Amino acid sequence: MKMIILDRDGVINHDSPAFIKSPAEWVPIPGSLEAIARLNQAGYRVVIASNQSGIARELFDMTILNAIHQKLHANAQTVGATIDAIFFCPHAAIDNCDCRKPKAGMFEEISKRFKVSLKGVPTVGDSLRDLQAGFKTGCVPYLVLTGKGQKTFETGGLPPGTQVFADLAAMVGALLKTPLPPAGGTH
Repeated sequence: MKMIILDRDGVINHDSPAFIKSPAEWVPIPGSLEAIARLNQAGYRVVIASNQSGIARELFDMTILNAIHQKLHANAQTVGATIDAIFFCPHAAIDNCDCRKPKAGMFEEISKRFKVSLKGVPTVGDSLRDLQAGFKTGCVPYLVLTGKGQKTFETGGLPPGTQVFADLAAMVGALLKTPLPPAGGTH
């Protein structure tokens, strides 16, 4: 099974320092949904792993988060894209949970749920913590310069082997020109 793990805010949709708190605020980055469709056509399962501390901060609730994700799915379907699963951490940093990136709990759960090793699985993020969480589980890190990506790039300290692209569409274009081997098989 080929899989890719994407961060949501700043990779698929525009980010906001004030959080994405409603479906109206969820706006796709040009080309991102089409890039997901290309991944689907190439046989990739597309999974999202996203910190959503706005829930813990009471900026929005599960009903709103579900509505945002319904809009994401609906917009994706209009261009022939499918998101296989969305994993999210609803906790704040002070909760010290295992699922909040940069910890690897969400990635470990993805591995368990899909019964695959994440060794060699591409993971795409716009922040250092996105890349660190994937790197800890054997994922290949890709930084996009959308969202917080430019600042992340300038700050440095990226995991070894991190490749950098302008946006998700550029990353997917490069990935599909140089196909990676299928994700590490089953446990």
